[in-house]
Amino acid sequence: MPVGFLQDSRAWIEVDEGAITRNTRLLRQRIGPNVKLMAVVKANGYGHGDGATAKAARAGGADAFAVASLAEAVGLRHQGLQEPILVLGHLSRSDEVHACLRWHVLPTVSTMDQARLFHTVASRLGACLPVHVNLDTGMARLGVPWQEGAALIQAILRLDGLQVEGVYSHLAAADAVDPSLTKQQQQRFDRVLAALANGQPAGLCRHLANSAATITDSGLHYDMVRVGLALYGHAPAEHLEGILPLQPAMAVRARVTILKTVPAGTGISYDHRYHTKRPSRLAVVAIGYADGVPRLLSSRMGVLHQGQWLPQVGSITMDQLVIDATDHPRLHTGAVVTVLGNDETASISPRQWGQACGTIPWDILCGFSSRLPRLQAVHSAPHGGQPTIS
Repeated sequence: MPVGFLQDSRAWIEVDEGAITRNTRLLRQRIGPNVKLMAVVKANGYGHGDGATAKAARAGGADAFAVASLAEAVGLRHQGLQEPILVLGHLSRSDEVHACLRWHVLPTVSTMDQARLFHTVASRLGACLPVHVNLDTGMARLGVPWQEGAALIQAILRLDGLQVEGVYSHLAAADAVDPSLTKQQQQRFDRVLAALANGQPAGLCRHLANSAATITDSGLHYDMVRVGLALYGHAPAEHLEGILPLQPAMAVRARVTILKTVPAGTGISYDHRYHTKRPSRLAVVAIGYADGVPRLLSSRMGVLHQGQWLPQVGSITMDQLVIDATDHPRLHTGAVVTVLGNDETASISPRQWGQACGTIPWDILCGFSSRLPRLQAVHSAPHGGQPTIS
């Protein structure tokens, strides 16, 4: 992150923290007052900046946060977040357990060996470590097999120094049109809870729902929901768009560095995979695949300027891409174009990019490089104006 935002910065990400706060409030209204909301801010807040995102979600009513790694959790503590933080990833070293205790971070337990390690370290320190147990109900990834879940939880309850504060699972297809897999996972989750019966820990926090399940089915909310993509203003699937008036929080902008006029038949960029079909006015934009614009989008994307679509042509390169500005004579050197997000009356969504290159919105949002500064959006300024450091 640069010390300041230079007037000639070539490309950046604008984050609308207000949109994240408003999205969180919408989701809180969706789940009601008796269900907690855990904001998923892993992967640097899905590319938006984890600290700023967490604080904006907290302002909207988030009760807790989820991250993938211990380093992410400690990073949030350094940024002043005091709320509960759950590490979804697998921790298996004694120094990690020490760090969880020091920074008041909630680790996930998936195996008995892991539970024994946590017990040993906590007992030596005379401490009590709260944990959440992850049940594998259908992802075949992290988590104890659901058939063994009740036995693992009961075994942990017999270990000094550990407190089972929560139990959760990950849904594999909550955003699918067919709900059968989600229903099967919920049945397995419920069977583990039923098997605990009277042995269920007091105050156990049960959580299963991701963004899609939070939006579509209150029967999946339990005691808490874990919301990721919807927090940042995007529905998890096309058929779920419009259920909530979510507002995208990210916009990617870049500057035009040079304009040139070329004749018809001119080959553009590496390998000349595109040739102009007419005399053309081309603009070089200072952003490329090293910044997170997928090379697979070459000649399949465009940018926006003053609400007008300008097609990208030729191969996207590491630091640059070329757009055809022939039909937009107002575009000038130094102008700011919108590569992703809202621009006046038009917008480009991560879903559009994902569909064009065969991936998903999550992949697009998380793919932007750290060399793009994350800046707080300024709504009173035009898009060509300067945002401020968030």
